[in-house]
Amino acid sequence: MPVVVENKAGAGGQLAAQALKAAAPDGMTLFLTHDHTISILPQVVKNPGFDPAKDFVPVAGFASFVNALAVSGGTPAKSVSEYVAWVKSNGQGKGTVGVPAPASTPEFLVGVIGKKYGLDLQAVPYRGSAPMMADMLGNQIAAGTGSVPDFIENHKAGKIRVVAVLGGARQATLPDVPTFAELGLKGFEDMPYYGIFAPVGTPKATIDKFSDALAKVVAMPEVKDRLTAMGLTVGFMTQQQLATREQAYTQVWTKLIKDSGFQAK
Repeated sequence: MPVVVENKAGAGGQLAAQALKAAAPDGMTLFLTHDHTISILPQVVKNPGFDPAKDFVPVAGFASFVNALAVSGGTPAKSVSEYVAWVKSNGQGKGTVGVPAPASTPEFLVGVIGKKYGLDLQAVPYRGSAPMMADMLGNQIAAGTGSVPDFIENHKAGKIRVVAVLGGARQATLPDVPTFAELGLKGFEDMPYYGIFAPVGTPKATIDKFSDALAKVVAMPEVKDRLTAMGLTVGFMTQQQLATREQAYTQVWTKLIKDSGFQAK
């Protein structure tokens, strides 16, 4: 059966999620997404146009990833401590940090980093990671936060430097980069996820068919190697495992968002 990939970029996945809600539950439309659209966006937007708990059903998950702080090539810092010192001396404690989407994990991370190190950091939201990366490569912005897959290629090429990652352990693709937990910034050990969702009402037999197919694909060495090289931690999750992961992650971010004082817009 032919597969058509329809990229619906923009609004942090909100447009794609709305399209999934409007689709018939016949197994012909699925949604590949990550944690932001499912677990975070409904909490930071007053009227997202969808409710994951009521409108979607999980199919299966295939990977997790971590977010990171990276500095541009024009920023002399090679570590978080050097970045903090640079902001304090170069910007009198004030700085801007790019984020790929407003009200996202990276934006909340900017606030936490600023509070942790006594900096006045302002998040600069972009419409996706690509334009943020373009400004980092052009030294238009000194630092950015985003997922490791966003940064890994340019980090390896020496064009930017990832100085710290979230998660409970160092990443296989970035073994020399410390976690924020190692640096004393706790609370971000749970890793975001990638999964596939279907419209509510999709027959279980259809969901099982796609789940079984994804399990076989993820088990292929060439697929696993390619995803790993992109900075993902590959691991198949059944429908129930993805549902459990999504619920736990949503609970974590409900508290983080509430504690931050963020008001849905």
